[in-house]
Amino acid sequence: MTQLSFNLPAPPAMGRDDFLKSPSNAEALAWILRWPDWPAHGLVLAGPEGSGKTHLAHIFAESAKGHLFEASAFAKSDVEALEGLAVVIENCEDVQDETALFHLLNLAKESKGWVLFTARQPQARWAIKLADLRSRLLALPLAELKPPDDALLMAVLTKLFADRQVRVEPEVLNYILGRIERSFAAARQLVETVDRAALAAKRPITVPLIRDLLEKMS
Repeated sequence: MTQLSFNLPAPPAMGRDDFLKSPSNAEALAWILRWPDWPAHGLVLAGPEGSGKTHLAHIFAESAKGHLFEASAFAKSDVEALEGLAVVIENCEDVQDETALFHLLNLAKESKGWVLFTARQPQARWAIKLADLRSRLLALPLAELKPPDDALLMAVLTKLFADRQVRVEPEVLNYILGRIERSFAAARQLVETVDRAALAAKRPITVPLIRDLLEKMS
């Protein structure tokens, strides 16, 4: 019988102890750990793709027993059941039902609930058409995640490989670090590409393998 090999990495670890703290995300982490001592019933987390917003959202949701929604799918019909609860709305630039967010913020204030919004940009840059919603969003505190420094990017690369149950030697990680774009998204894409290539070729992840892949990608 032929044994099939499936490339099914484990889901990313999203616990508090798995979060990689650095100067680029320390402020945002402090805001999440400060809950429920927030000055308002909502908070906006903003940062580039892959910067840790979803991880922080899961830390908040676990602590506050919160419910997670994608902004693109969140509707007014979802709001009533969330009275007095903690809620996470992810990727708020993609919101379709602005009225739903408006009612959610009102409900959170009236029922002592909490809302955490995540987005790539601060709320002042969202294309919100509903004036009352825009006003309420602008009144919320903002915690921004910055692009990673080298130390954090190295830690992220290590974690991304570990999430796929792959151990990579430090010399390989240093080689990658010196040759990729300084962004979380680039790190995540490269790790996925490297892992798939290594599995397909049945090769260990080494500097020569990385060099070959980067040449093909350039």
